[in-house]
This record gives sequence, structure tokens and C-alpha cells, in this order.
Amino acid sequence: MAKLIVDGNEVEVPDHYTLLQACEEAGAEIPRFCFHERLSIAGNCRMCLVEVKGGPPKPAASCAMGVRDLRPGPNGEPPEVMTKSPMVKKAREGVMEFLLINHPLDCPICDQGGECDLQDQAMAYGIDKNRFAENKRAVEDKYIGPLVRTKMTRCIHCTRCVRFTTEVAGISELGLIGRGEDAEITTYLERAMTSELQGNVIDLCPVGALTSRPYQDTARPWELTKTETIDVMDAVGSNIRVDARGREVMRILPRLNEAVNEEWISDKTRFIWDGLRTQRLDRPFVRKGGKLIAASWNEAFAAIKAKLDKTKPAKIGAIAGDLAAVEDMYALKQLMAALGSKNIDCREANSALDPAQGRASYLFNATLEGIAASDAALLIGCNPRVEASLVNARLGQRGRAGAYPVGIIGEDADLRYPTTHLGAGASALKALIGGKDKFVAKLNKAKNPLIVIGQGALARPDGPQIAALAAHLAVSVGAVRDDWNGYCVLHTAASRVGGLDIGFVPGKGGKATADVLGSMDVTFLLGADEIDMGKLKGFVVYVGSHGDAGAHRADVILPAAAYTEKSAIYVNTEGRVQMGSRAAFAPGEAREEWAIFRALSAVLGQPLPFDNLGQLRRQLIGEYPHLGGLDEVAAGDAADVKAMASKSGKTLAASFKSPIADYYLTNPIARASKVMGECSALASGALAQAAE
Repeated sequence: MAKLIVDGNEVEVPDHYTLLQACEEAGAEIPRFCFHERLSIAGNCRMCLVEVKGGPPKPAASCAMGVRDLRPGPNGEPPEVMTKSPMVKKAREGVMEFLLINHPLDCPICDQGGECDLQDQAMAYGIDKNRFAENKRAVEDKYIGPLVRTKMTRCIHCTRCVRFTTEVAGISELGLIGRGEDAEITTYLERAMTSELQGNVIDLCPVGALTSRPYQDTARPWELTKTETIDVMDAVGSNIRVDARGREVMRILPRLNEAVNEEWISDKTRFIWDGLRTQRLDRPFVRKGGKLIAASWNEAFAAIKAKLDKTKPAKIGAIAGDLAAVEDMYALKQLMAALGSKNIDCREANSALDPAQGRASYLFNATLEGIAASDAALLIGCNPRVEASLVNARLGQRGRAGAYPVGIIGEDADLRYPTTHLGAGASALKALIGGKDKFVAKLNKAKNPLIVIGQGALARPDGPQIAALAAHLAVSVGAVRDDWNGYCVLHTAASRVGGLDIGFVPGKGGKATADVLGSMDVTFLLGADEIDMGKLKGFVVYVGSHGDAGAHRADVILPAAAYTEKSAIYVNTEGRVQMGSRAAFAPGEAREEWAIFRALSAVLGQPLPFDNLGQLRRQLIGEYPHLGGLDEVAAGDAADVKAMASKSGKTLAASFKSPIADYYLTNPIARASKVMGECSALASGALAQAAE
């Protein structure tokens, strides 16, 4: 720790702090444009100037000077820093004047207006005149893709975007070329950006140089209602803020959660919002004469009752989709139990995960924050770049922080950081267990190794055997201990862990997804669109928000709310319980899924034991107490992983393959999004060019 005096107040801070951090610790406000807590120090903008007593007779950039660089007074007094002296005030005014020399007067038409750092700091630290009378510089705008709009004349060269793409996204797609007045930010070779995290440069840009292209000229921030909720585009459970005007979602932004997404979100999370408006189901439909005809709720329920009255319980099944909330699955589970059926499953992909093996058997046990504490990783049957972009970013940042060997068994994908491809299938995993590969030595040497197994390895007929082999390897290399559990399951669906937590899997004698598809007379699909609809037999009831594959196959459609239109609990891949909030109301006659099942149960003569969401949650948490611990992770028992490791069986020779073929089109909302469709077309075109 080090002592220093900031504006007359003595403060004690860690000696590795920069002056900027130390001043803020003392309560002083330091303006900045280029400095960002998660990026390297550039010292470009000079807005954070302070005066150091006893130092050089000029202002010092507080972001680039460390506390340990300060000298004590002549009698050993703590170093003194001033943030409000006349020297500092004049220096900041001069810096602001220089920044505004070439900045255009675009505020009335700029999307950044109302939430612009340059506006705010010009008001607080600038002057009311400009001595520069010459013509302003103009820079040609660049096309860097369908997501980020450029107005580079506004750029102040803070280089936040350049540092983000290199240090967090892991690919140097932006750079500063030219010198002096000719300097400009651009993509290399002027091609579109390819990172799945590129939208974060919009939040990082302190001016209006990089803004959201889909959001362009649609709304002002003060017009929007802001709601904090949870993302469901993957299993990370990113914390987001949904901005809506009326019942329309206008944009989605990240919010800070150090344990989950820090302050980043993936492009799919950020730009999915236009898909919430299109292809929506806003009224019930019943199939008559081979065609879906709009109907009332009573007519739809009557059609379902008429079919169920003729169907044996053993011939009734239910499948929960990737975006289902915990409350909705719980209500459907109770409805199926009331009907006498045990044919329920939340594992659309037919994965090997089984809650009977213990919670540790299906969680990312090391937690997302724990990635930073690991020192080696093995990825089995997963591609985190498309399955969980923020997990991939954490792995990449850990690799750039120091020696971090990463091995891959499965597809040899470009993850944006150095990796070692060890093989494509189960044989490569067995070779590691047998100690026949050099990478085993690295895992054994590591203090906290990670063994990450994905759905590409689990969603196969030999999934249980692959999981057992991975658990065996994790135990053998010391990844499963009392103080560290490095056996990690990477999920791709927001609903999966929550469904497993409440036991939305076949009961004794019940049938799983693969068997439900071909043998049921009545099947309930809770937003399940990723299954093979051609295999579905009998009468299908689809409960969902979008007219996707499930709705096309359905005999009765019950319109439901999307994730931004309901308050709901989700459990992410590490087992963290989080609650989303309603940001807008569902269109037309659409209702929340749990309410639909409650109303249907009354028509069927089997009313569920709750009348509102509060009662449902009290029952849910009473039965599964850990779901009441919001933003907490109920850790799994390492003994469950060790028990898995003792199992064995035959494996297939087929290679592991990621279940995600197109990152941008993984769910009904994404497939309804024009922006995601454009990104998909651009990505497939880029892949085709690369193949040539």
C-alpha cells in the first residue's frame, strides 16, 4: 500500500494503482477518453491530466503514471496530486479545444447524442469558444459490416476499439494508419469485421464515430424505457439492459456483472432485437383441413382436450426448447404429471446429461470467473467461439495473460488464440487418458487445469461414455479436488441447466427426446424448434413465440411471450440462478407459457396448484431451494464427477462436431431477424472465399 495526498485529502491505495485510479479512490473525478479499465493503457487523449507536486513543471497523464513512480516530499511527506489546480484546468481546456478542432457539429443528427462522453466532458471541462478558423478535416467512412456504422470524421483517435478487438475479441481487425492529420482508424484491407463480439466497440467509442447500424436514426435515449434483464441467446446468461419504446424493443445493451459477462455481450445478444418483432405468433391457431386457421383460446383448448381424452398417458410427451424459462418448464412438468405421463425431456439435442448423476455432472464447475485462475485447458467436442463467445473471450484473455496451453479434441476451429489440435474423436481422448500424448504432461503440470466438454461430444449415442472418459481424465490430472473442480460442461441452450435442475427429464419408464419424436400420439413442444420435425408423429401442440419449424408442424399453436416479455428465472452454464424482467408486453393474445399451461389444466379438469406467478415461484423454490438464491451458484459435489469417472463403455469412431453450424441462426428469434440473416450471409460468403 502507498499513501498520497489528493486535493488535500490523504488516501492509502495499492502501490500498483495508476494515478487515475488513486485519484478516483480519493473521490476526485478524472475525465478520460482513451483509458478503459479492461484495456491496455494508451495515453492518447491526454484528458486525464493532473498536477504532481514536486514533479515536472507540466501536467502529467494520470492514466499512464503509477503511484509507485511518485517521489515523497523533502521531509518524507506523502506525494501530493492536484486535480483542480489552475494548471490542470487550463491543460484540460486546451486538450478539449484540440479535440474539437476537427470534430464536426453533428450533435443534432448523431446517434450518440444524449449519451456522448465528448458532449459531457466538453460541458464540464471545455471552454465556450474555439480559436481554430481553418477548414475541418474530413475522413471517408468505411464499411466494416452490417452491425457497426462508421462516421470516422467524428473519431478522436482514442484507439479503444483497436485495443478491444486485439485484446478481448482476439483478432486485430481494426488499426490506426497514417500519421498526424492523416491518421485514421480502419479495418485492414477495408473488409467487414468478423468477430462475434464486434458490437462492443459501439459502447466503447466515446464519440459517435462507431454506432449501431441497425439502431441508426430510430430513437433517442431519453425516449426509451430501460429494463435490466437476462439474455437467452446462449447459456452464458449475459446481463443485459433492454431499451423499449412502447411495446417495441429498440436496442439491447450490456450491463456490468463481473462474474458472468463483465461488461461485454455477443453480437447475437446485442442485435437480435429486430427478430422480436417479426414472425410473431399473436393468436391461437388450430389445423383444420390441413391448414392452420386462426381460433380463440377456448377453441384451441377444446381441440387439445378432445385429442387428450382419446389418448393414453403413455402416448403423451413433452419437449422443452432452448429458450424456455424455469417456471414454464415447471408448469409443463406438473401438467404432464397430472396427465399421468413421464415422457418429458429438456434435452432437445439428446445429450447424455442426467440430473440423477448429480449437479456437478452437468455444470461448468470452475465457474466463468474461474477461467482466469486456470493454467491449462482441454476442449472436448466444443467450439466456444460460436457456442459461448464470452467464454471464448475469457479463455483468450487468459492465454494472452501468460503461458496457457489449450488443447482441442474435435473440430480444429480458429478460436482466435493459439491451440493444439490433439485429435477428432474418442480415440484421441483415450490416448490422453493413457498418457500417450505430450499434452497430458502439461495438464499434469498445471495447478488448476480445465477439462471442458461440449454438446458436440455429449449429444451422441455414446455421450455417457464420452462424459465418463472426460471425468476420468479430469480426475487423473488433478482437475477435480476439494478446492478446485475443473470438470466443466459447456452448454449451448439457456434452458438446459434449469431444466436439469428441476428434473425435466423422463421419469422411470418415460421416454427421452429421441423416443418421443417417433412414438407419441400427442406431443407438447415448449418452444422446441431444433428437433427433426419430420420424425414427429401424431398430434402436436406448439407453445412458442415465433412461427418457426415447430409452429409449421403443429396441429394447435398457443402463442407465447418472448424472453423480453416476461419475468422469468434462468440458470446459466455454471449453475448461476438469474431472474429476467419484462421489458415489453407480448403482442396480441400471446401469454406467458406458465399461464397457458395453468389455463389448459383447468380445461382438462386437472387444475395446477397455483393461480399466479408468485404462487408458482413459492412452490418451485420450496421444491428446489437453490433456485431462490439469485445471482448465486450452488456448487456441485466433486464426488459426483469422481463417480462418473468410474464408469466405462464402448465409444464410436465418429469425430466430435459442434452442434452449431451457423452462429447467427441458432434459434427462432435469430432466424426471424433480418440483421442476423445478413450477418449469416456475409459469414458464409467469407467462408466460401476462404475455401477457394
